[in-house]
Amino acid sequence: MVPAGTAGDTAKMHPGRRRGMPVYHGAMLLLVDVGNTNITVGTEREGALAAVRRAGTRRASTADELEILLDALLHLDGATIDEVDRIVAASVVPSLDASLATLALRRAVPLLAASTATVPVEVRVDRPSEVGPDRLVNALAAVRLHGAPAIVVDFGTATTFDVVAPDGAYVGGAIAPGLEIGLEALAARTARLPRVDLREPATVIGRDTATAMQAGTVIGYQALASGLLARTRAELAAGTDRDPASIRAILTGGLSAAPWARGIEGVDAIDPDLTLRGLLILAMEIPA
Repeated sequence: MVPAGTAGDTAKMHPGRRRGMPVYHGAMLLLVDVGNTNITVGTEREGALAAVRRAGTRRASTADELEILLDALLHLDGATIDEVDRIVAASVVPSLDASLATLALRRAVPLLAASTATVPVEVRVDRPSEVGPDRLVNALAAVRLHGAPAIVVDFGTATTFDVVAPDGAYVGGAIAPGLEIGLEALAARTARLPRVDLREPATVIGRDTATAMQAGTVIGYQALASGLLARTRAELAAGTDRDPASIRAILTGGLSAAPWARGIEGVDAIDPDLTLRGLLILAMEIPA
């Protein structure tokens, strides 16, 4: 398993930038990934992703509150929202879409929202409109940075497996409850099970309640991810002469940076900021 940016063609370039990719020449490009748990923002510097920050998602945030939050995150790196001249966003929280649009309109800043209409990836599923913008952006980043076919495993509020066919089309995937959702459900729906830290125990056989829960959740999740990856690779390679092991698998999302994530079998690269890199690629490929 290799951290993103250390393998293949990306090794000699800034993470998130392929050879020949244009550099953004505006005052500041703001990238916004609105997830169910966190809002993650990044900026661009010399064609590469820079200054990544995260904050908790508040679904009821008004445009004013969202503007205050984004400005505060930019201030952590010596910038302000006044410098932003374009926003590119992927949101899975509909209640915040209007707030982001209002903010952009009020500041007269172009807003490019990721969707099946704007992300240059063919979507071959039964209901394309149901595919989350973040999943499409992840597919775009996987194709441009790692090549196709590819599988993106996103460890967020939910755990998603997104599959890119050899021709670069998005062809579906799988969705499982997120690891933290499972832990919260155990603590909330049982009388004697506590909330435990997400650490990989030394053994599967736990000798106290906390390590038993860690074994079942963390090691169990490693097995879930490894198993689904293996089956997805096999299905994607079926009927072809392609070796399933040659299909790239990229792990991303907030939990992908955890030490235990390195124990997932079959992962070729770990890039917690793949979605932001995809938004940067989208910004470069679709001019304002």
